[in-house]
Amino acid sequence: MPAHTDFPLIPRPSKLSARAGSFTLDADTSIRAAPGTEGAADLLRSLLAPATGLPLPPSPNGQLGLILDPQLGRLGDEAYGLTIAPHALLLRAAHETGLLHGIQTIRQLLPSEALLDTPQRRSSWQLPCVEITDAPRHLWRGAMLDVARHFQPVSFVRRYVDLLAFHKLNVLQLHLTDDQGWRMPVSAYPRLTEIGGHRAQSMIGPSGSGVYDGTPHGGSYTRRELSELVAYAASRGVTIVPEIGMPGHARAAIAAYPELGNRPERHLGVWTEWGVCDTTLGVHDLVLDFCRTVLEEVMDVFPATHVHVGGDECPTAEWAASADALRRVDDEGLEGPEALHGWFMGRIGKFLTSHGRRPMGWAETDTVLPPEFTVTTWRDPSHGLAAARRGQQVVMAHYRSTYLDYAQSDDLTEPPGQPGAVVDLKSVHTYRPAPADWEDEAAAQVIGTQAQLWTEFAATPAHLEYLSFPRLCALADRAWSDEPGWADFLTRMRLHEGRLDALDVRYRAL
Repeated sequence: MPAHTDFPLIPRPSKLSARAGSFTLDADTSIRAAPGTEGAADLLRSLLAPATGLPLPPSPNGQLGLILDPQLGRLGDEAYGLTIAPHALLLRAAHETGLLHGIQTIRQLLPSEALLDTPQRRSSWQLPCVEITDAPRHLWRGAMLDVARHFQPVSFVRRYVDLLAFHKLNVLQLHLTDDQGWRMPVSAYPRLTEIGGHRAQSMIGPSGSGVYDGTPHGGSYTRRELSELVAYAASRGVTIVPEIGMPGHARAAIAAYPELGNRPERHLGVWTEWGVCDTTLGVHDLVLDFCRTVLEEVMDVFPATHVHVGGDECPTAEWAASADALRRVDDEGLEGPEALHGWFMGRIGKFLTSHGRRPMGWAETDTVLPPEFTVTTWRDPSHGLAAARRGQQVVMAHYRSTYLDYAQSDDLTEPPGQPGAVVDLKSVHTYRPAPADWEDEAAAQVIGTQAQLWTEFAATPAHLEYLSFPRLCALADRAWSDEPGWADFLTRMRLHEGRLDALDVRYRAL
């Protein structure tokens, strides 16, 4: 039996067996789409059409079959089975999501020219005969894209979704608000984007550099763009999880509505620096009403189970100096201003759970988030272990292995990045979301892992793609399967580069 490296798929399938011969896609090939698989069939047609020009019409006798098979349900909603024989191709899954993943496998099995977006001069395309049964190790295989610090057009976000789906990554966490910009419209608060969506200039270099570019920066999405983006991603098996940061990382909102801050008489601009801003939301009733109104609109646009509300890097000095905040401390019987953070997150968490959603937040200590939160742990793996032992769901995202804003190498030709040690390809691929020395009960609480692409140092789509790839390929491989070793991945990755070339990805070559 050939090795997986003879079929350089990324991520690596759970089970793969080669068969003799090949299956031919040509003008006579049609699709037999069983009830419930029509969306997957449409996606397959749309993805193959630019290069192949093949119509792949529907037919009850189609050689290419898509069916929903409940027997695969034991492997989960994302599992699929793919059987390719000389005269037929059958893709099975218990849920449409599994079919969408199987379609990406079909694309990777085709010659890389099939991924081009221009017509190719060939009338037929061969697929190797193979038997694959595949399912992911982790349910959450994500990437966080920061569009708050440097706004990106929705066309690029769609392309990013396509690249995630191609690698079977199933979550795009969209970081929509921060101190430096607010990108989502909220009908009750139009100044969030009118004022909060624009800053006068941007800092050059790391936090505290004191150097600025002198160029205004801004942008925001329309509600329709975001709704259509959600549907576009869902049709490819990707869930978009919105992130609205609070109570820190909220300077843009306070610039738009000063009454949300701890000093309502003060008028601030949208922050032009990087780092941690000391301006935070107040804790008076008007702020809570604001947060609830914003989150109601967020939930209207984004149907995802999870809603990320940030929660990290929240200085408490303004609360300590605020009469309103100190009154809240007394009224709630809290120990001091520092305890307002947990109180605030608890109020927001309960609001989201009352609407059938699961709150999510960043953890920078081991006790910061209320029990109803799913924890994204980034600073120290021990914080994830502590949350898991408390019974919380955990997404492991240690910055030394998943933060793509750090340089990929120490080569002097690398573009500027976050100051700190290199996060190279091997660091990403060898990262284990649930370390082997964790007890089984804690490891079971880890639902997956996620890469982070903060954009202080990356303003253009080309730069974002360069920082993402091939490191996202490594994360996808690790998140899907705990089996592949570094050497196995590297062999497959060298061949996978041809696919990235065909997709016109601006990546860092091996």
